[in-house]
Amino acid sequence: MSTSPFQPLHAALEAQVSGGFLPGVSTALLRGRVVVDRFVCGLADIEAGTPLGEGHLFRVFSNTKLVTSCAVLLLVEQGRLGLDDPIGRWLPELAQPQVLRPGAIRLDDVEPARRPITVRHLMTHTAGLSYGLFDPGTLLFGAYKQARVLDPALSNAQFVQRLATLPLAFQPGEQWEYSLATDVLGRLVEVISGNSLSQFFARHIFEPLGMADTAFVLSDQQFGRLATLYAGVDRADPTRPGLKRMDGVPYPGAYRTPGMREAGGGGLVSSLDDMVRLLQALMPGGPTLLKAETLADMARNHLPPGLHVRFPGLPANPGRVFGLGSSVLAQPGPGDPPTAAGDVNWGGMAGTIWWFNPRLNIAGVLMTQRYMGTDGPYAAEFKRLAYQALGH
Repeated sequence: MSTSPFQPLHAALEAQVSGGFLPGVSTALLRGRVVVDRFVCGLADIEAGTPLGEGHLFRVFSNTKLVTSCAVLLLVEQGRLGLDDPIGRWLPELAQPQVLRPGAIRLDDVEPARRPITVRHLMTHTAGLSYGLFDPGTLLFGAYKQARVLDPALSNAQFVQRLATLPLAFQPGEQWEYSLATDVLGRLVEVISGNSLSQFFARHIFEPLGMADTAFVLSDQQFGRLATLYAGVDRADPTRPGLKRMDGVPYPGAYRTPGMREAGGGGLVSSLDDMVRLLQALMPGGPTLLKAETLADMARNHLPPGLHVRFPGLPANPGRVFGLGSSVLAQPGPGDPPTAAGDVNWGGMAGTIWWFNPRLNIAGVLMTQRYMGTDGPYAAEFKRLAYQALGH
């Protein structure tokens, strides 16, 4: 009896669940636009014993960035803005930013920005912004916390106004730092389009693609399908088995309270099917969400020479650069599939992962709910085994 090429991947996912690393997981693999493998195992709610099904929904956090980036690129295609336009043209609060001097220990130790922040800077996380999440102990980490720039009760307009009171971490275009840049782009979409972010997403992305379960605020029926969020029992050691329930994250009432901020960098809930629909619309073989030349531009490196994606405390991978809204694998590193050059990818704080490779015309989606999960070993294992199963 022949063995399915996807069996090793399925077995590895089952082991992640049975070993107490993931509560449940659902995945889809694509060749072109065709889903060639779909797999679901584990639980949506461990305490209730609810099996995870294909209809469950997931907090996708930074998967939202792909949607927001597509929204910006749609406006670029319409001629309503350019990638190298100064952002201050639409967001005057950010027109004349101040920048922390190298080695600054006070927020007022600043100098003027040598160049304006552009749309491209925001798309590539080179604008000089920070996140207030991944760099504890830094001057801006404390400043972002004190200013409460992540307060979900702020509108996108209020968020930008509050962010603009703080200096940049570095001169625009000169470093890479994962940041709130995509949240600023969400406000940009609102200003240029005249719509709220949810309205623009619905009219121009979700409705045309049939993404019926992707939203900032869920209906009663949708909320009943939201999988429970868990975290590992030891944040410092993602290889230690065991999960703890994380109710009330990212904040009590999230996804149920109208009027909270529609965060372009991380506010959506979605489903496996909807994420598949989005990736299909970015791949050849049918009508695409964006023009072919835009998709090609999205999948190439836009960082200046010498810059690459790097997170505090994690090993450097100089081959991981950045396109328009997503990471691009220019040169596979030790933890990457050796054939993965050209891979466009990102993930979310609750462990969701997506990637597509325009060169090979393949794609993969993994949906789970493990908080701060994408630095766990399952993420690299999923991609490695997925590439093998797809014949690469």
